[in-house]
Amino acid sequence: MDDRDHSFGKHYLVEFSGCPAEKVSCIADIREPFLEAARLSGATILESFFHQFEPRGVTGMIFIAESHFSLHTWPEAGYVAFDILTCGVMFPERAIEHLKQSFQAAHVDIRVFTRGFNDQ
Repeated sequence: MDDRDHSFGKHYLVEFSGCPAEKVSCIADIREPFLEAARLSGATILESFFHQFEPRGVTGMIFIAESHFSLHTWPEAGYVAFDILTCGVMFPERAIEHLKQSFQAAHVDIRVFTRGFNDQ
């Protein structure tokens, strides 16, 4: 292994669809489930930020010692996109399951990428 053959972590790209609009429209409905998802994953939360769009929709970011969680909602479409980038020991599947239940997602699509490089 040379210095160009290294993995830095996993990046989970998650899409939920079929979410009831009332579950994903307002910060009041998003903030606590999203923070709890980070806690359940074993992440070390450093800071968080959420923005409310008008008339509805939320974007949010949780900065963690292991990297980040981010989220954006489209209530009118029942759609939530979020990602988890981790470079530490965590359990992202716990976060995904918690948010699936909290947002009552009918469909879930998960893609996982290894972050880093491998020159071969």
